This record gives sequence, C-alpha cells and structure tokens, in this order.
Amino acid sequence: MAEAFARAYGSDVIIPASAGFTPASRLAPDTIRAMAAKNLDLENHFPKGIQHLGQAHFDVVINMSRIPIPANICPDIRSWDVEDPVCMNFENHCAIRNEIERLVMLLILELRKEQNVPDLRLQP
Repeated sequence: MAEAFARAYGSDVIIPASAGFTPASRLAPDTIRAMAAKNLDLENHFPKGIQHLGQAHFDVVINMSRIPIPANICPDIRSWDVEDPVCMNFENHCAIRNEIERLVMLLILELRKEQNVPDLRLQP
C-alpha cells in the first residue's frame, strides 16, 4: 500500500521500493480491493522479499514490521506502527489503508520541503 501511494502521490520526490522480511505469497484480495477504492490498481503486484532489492541504496527506510533493522542499512530508519491487515476484514483494511496513506503523504510533504519543491495545490 505504501509503495503504491508513494508512486501515485510523490513521484517528484521519491522512488519507492517495498519489501518485507517474510513476504506473503500473494496480495490479500481485500488489499487489492481497498486500494482499488482509491483508484490504485495492485492486480499485477506481488509481495517482495528483501532479496528483491539487491544492493540498492536508500536515503530513508520505513519499517512497518516491528522487527529491528540494523542501523548500517540506512542512516534514516523510521518506524511506522501500522498493523498488517492481511487477516482482517475489509473495513479494517480500509482503515489501515487510510493510515498508511496519511503517513506517506506526511513523508512526501516533508521530502518536498527538504528539497524545496513548491506546493502546487490550488490556493483558495
């Protein structure tokens, strides 16, 4: 979810990649459905493990796993306390989706401010 939101909303300041320590074999149908409600299509996406990232360098790592990440991986590791909705009902998927969307938007706005990217939203 976070990668999809970052791609959709923050491509001007972020190149997201998502991976987990123990990825599922497929995306949960309710995850696909919850993201489709936000007009984000995850039908052709799949969960990836850390090994999929190879030797990539990251400026920021967001940890949503609650598993400690070694500090030598990245100088800026942030933890987001977000539940994994995989075994939850659709309504909980949507609530978690909304929280992830909020956190991703805050990160994007922070990165834009750091990089002096102008806010292009329409002003009242």
